Amino acid sequence: MPVAADRSKPAQKVDHPSASERSAVGKAARRATPRTTHSLVDIDGRDPVEILEEQSASRVPELVPIRYGRMLVSPFTFYRGAAALMAHDLATTPNSGLAVQLCGDAHLSNFGGFASPERVLVFDLNDFDETLPGPFEWDVKRLAASFEIGARDRGFEPAERREAVLTVVRTYREAMSRFAGMSNIDVWYARLDADTIAERLREQGTKPQVKQFDQVVAKARTKDNMRAVAKLTHVVDGELRIVSDPPIVVPIEELMDEKRALTYEEEARTLFRAYRSTLDGDRRRLVESYRFTHLARKVVGVGSVGTRAWIALLVGRDDGDPLFLQIKEAQASVLEPYLGASAFRNGGRRVVEGQRLMQAASDIFLGWIRTPAGLDGQARDFYIRQLWDWKSSLDIDTVQPPGLVFYAEICGWTLARAHARSGDRIAIASYLGKGDVFDRALADFSVAYADANERDYSLLKAAAADGRIVVEEGI
Repeated sequence: MPVAADRSKPAQKVDHPSASERSAVGKAARRATPRTTHSLVDIDGRDPVEILEEQSASRVPELVPIRYGRMLVSPFTFYRGAAALMAHDLATTPNSGLAVQLCGDAHLSNFGGFASPERVLVFDLNDFDETLPGPFEWDVKRLAASFEIGARDRGFEPAERREAVLTVVRTYREAMSRFAGMSNIDVWYARLDADTIAERLREQGTKPQVKQFDQVVAKARTKDNMRAVAKLTHVVDGELRIVSDPPIVVPIEELMDEKRALTYEEEARTLFRAYRSTLDGDRRRLVESYRFTHLARKVVGVGSVGTRAWIALLVGRDDGDPLFLQIKEAQASVLEPYLGASAFRNGGRRVVEGQRLMQAASDIFLGWIRTPAGLDGQARDFYIRQLWDWKSSLDIDTVQPPGLVFYAEICGWTLARAHARSGDRIAIASYLGKGDVFDRALADFSVAYADANERDYSLLKAAAADGRIVVEEGI
């Protein structure tokens, strides 16, 4: 299966089959695993609460109730936090055998805008905690089902939901066909930026949609390091420090006694130097120009809650030149029990290499570390990136059916481009074909999986009600 090369190993011989041979691989896969079979969902009686509890065992115990509280807001937020459940379920579905670098958690809220190194607002996948090589359809199924579940959450009619799901799969299929006919380097440089999206909206959308998108872009451009400083810091004894807001943001000195906090912060500085060694030379020089000043634990996301996530405040020229980095734990991917262990020994590197392979433009500060002993004495892997850099995402609570269909188009194209970079785009395009057989199969799959998701959500609610799990709401 394709992965970014592990530089610790000698380069392997690479085969270069012809385009016709690659197309034949896709047709053979279609015969072995007909596209209609992808409509199948076989939930094998597994206990969803047990799977989630097993996953929680490796997380920070006092934060796990927050995770459950966020998952129980709605069936859609439950789905966002239940990647481990879906990995278990996808392992029982028909397998095309056509591998790509999977995102592993490609639901609609894990797409969005961020700044490219050229300071252009681009749209792409933006969460790779579960990335691993595997069959391309696993990502497509998770994305398609998220549109069905998200649309249900909004109260959309069945026909409106199906249109969104069919659109995301059709766009993926058609985009993959176009990528199959492009040169390798053109595929590599393909990307979707805010200007292109705005142009499409002016052609296809309404004036309110265009206005709303312009507002989202304007807001995204303000979500940078200076806004992070304004929201997350204050001045103590003339030094910028991270503001305490427990349990969401907790400075290091509040998690342990003063002597241990000083020791831990010094260890963090040592680890920060190790992180710099994972960057390219020019970026390493840039990071070296910043001074490490403070560290805090910060709760993020839905599915990630309970994993160890930190924010580090650095200062460059002066306090008006800040840099916030997020240091996020990289546990084993939820896909690994079913697809095999990662080729990378460090989980942080697994995330970084997968992200670089799938994204058209990645954060220049992406790197990884391994801590010899965390707060609990265990060695752990982390990846590092900027905390905020023009981040934006779809507001699922306000989107209307036409807006969701448009969003489905850009998500489907984006996922196809990510897969085309890492997998055999010609074989996948050949497998999908020109008709809508695969589209309709995944639309049926999405309805069935959304039904199963609602049952699992109800079981988690029941577990909270009878005290099997502890839930912290509203955080």
